Amino acid sequence: MEVRRSARRRSTVTAYRDGDTLVVLIPAKMSQAEEEHWVAEMQRKLQRTENRRASPARASDEALLLRCTELSRRYLDGTAKPASVRWVPPMRTRWASCTPVDRTIRVSERLRTVPPWVLDYVLVHELAHLRVAQHNAKFWALVQRYPKTERAIGYLEGLSSAEGLAISGLDAED
Repeated sequence: MEVRRSARRRSTVTAYRDGDTLVVLIPAKMSQAEEEHWVAEMQRKLQRTENRRASPARASDEALLLRCTELSRRYLDGTAKPASVRWVPPMRTRWASCTPVDRTIRVSERLRTVPPWVLDYVLVHELAHLRVAQHNAKFWALVQRYPKTERAIGYLEGLSSAEGLAISGLDAED
């Protein structure tokens, strides 16, 4: 953890993660007791936020399958039923892949760190392939049932660009 005091900061306290380090920004004139109080408070707040963001699907292949079952029920009328869903080592050109013939879905471990709503989009995308193999209008109509589709596509395209990957958020998950 790192505490940074700032003469320009008057009353606000801010915290964020820089890699594995918690950085807390506080006013320079804050007392030691106030610093201890605010550092502990900001740690609690950040932990709550991180816990809310963590998708239980990240835990295991079984949790990923359970999440797919829930997403299929919610957005695809429960009609997309994968035989297996599993995490796989990072793929070069895809976030995930689906083989409709054997009803398997493979998800790149690169997605273990994305926000849950992004992972959910990728799973809905792959589940839609269990109903429609091609990226046609019928397929996209199914995917668009997920309300954060456009936002998630933008996130994935930004992530791909930032990491120097050649993965599109639109169609590389097939």
